Amino acid sequence: MAGAVGLAEFLSRVDALRQEAVAAFHAASDTESLEKARIAYLGAKSGRLRALQKNLAGLDRADKPQAGQGFNRVKRDLDAALEAASKRIAQPVTAERSAGIFDPTVPGKQLSLGTIHPVTQTMLDVAEIMGRLGFTVAEGPEVEDEWHNFGALNIPRSHPARDPLDNFYLAVGGKSSPRQMLLRSQTSTVQIRVMERTRPPVRIISLGRVYRPDTADATHYPMFHQIEGLLVDQRVTMADLKSVLRLFAMSYFGGDVHIRFRPSFFPFTEPSVEVDMSWHEGWIEMGGAGMVDPHVLQAVGYDPEDVTGFAFGLGVERICMRRYGLTDIRHLYENDVRFLQQF
Repeated sequence: MAGAVGLAEFLSRVDALRQEAVAAFHAASDTESLEKARIAYLGAKSGRLRALQKNLAGLDRADKPQAGQGFNRVKRDLDAALEAASKRIAQPVTAERSAGIFDPTVPGKQLSLGTIHPVTQTMLDVAEIMGRLGFTVAEGPEVEDEWHNFGALNIPRSHPARDPLDNFYLAVGGKSSPRQMLLRSQTSTVQIRVMERTRPPVRIISLGRVYRPDTADATHYPMFHQIEGLLVDQRVTMADLKSVLRLFAMSYFGGDVHIRFRPSFFPFTEPSVEVDMSWHEGWIEMGGAGMVDPHVLQAVGYDPEDVTGFAFGLGVERICMRRYGLTDIRHLYENDVRFLQQF
């Protein structure tokens, strides 16, 4: 390696030496062969890396900083490769391992275990709490017809909730089909299906996905989850509704939770209210509720003079975000493992 060399040639030689030395360390099968390779490449007097270092003196002054950095980087790589080879050779190799036979005494690789998604965990927690209050879980299809999604819920054809721009209507059955299908926009459809086949008393909750063509932002998403509750029996009142919601909130959030009703309007409940919850500081809107409208009871064959009922709908993501202190619903659906590992 005598004679002056340029920067490019020096870096090329350093890189070639690195590849050759790493291969030699990797090929060493015992302590003796590894020591020979170490002396050949990293020896303090006659090592090839030491000899190559002498070429630094012949470089132009402006090139020396870059050349020195490249040399130091290769020196670190070789030291690391030598250490790895030393650890490999020092590890005892049994006859069973060398033959490929499984040895149960050898420590295995630790697997990375996943966790339940916070939205799923929220629904499981809600189902467990409401189960203690006497509610059973009911399910229904996510693809619905207009009758169950709107008509049976006392939503007239002229209501803006039916607007094609506010729903995911599906092209099924062709123009001759009498049934217009859509992705359900609310889990209230499950209430109708349960009441159609069940006589009072009814005490159910439904949890599932709903779809609305909202633009995704911090508080909206085109697919989200709802918790729908329904209780139909004799002499059911608004006081029962408030008591159930407060017991649920106290069980889920813990501590002293207050429930506040604000007058509102929903076609399928009368009277209707917005439900606010106060937990720690301030009030937050959690969903809508009210007494089941007599027209809805009549649509499923119930006698409004004999039974009454209440219904409520809460956003799962809203409850989840409230509990975990999240400010952006999109974090729940970005599939970022670093975010999900927190739960």
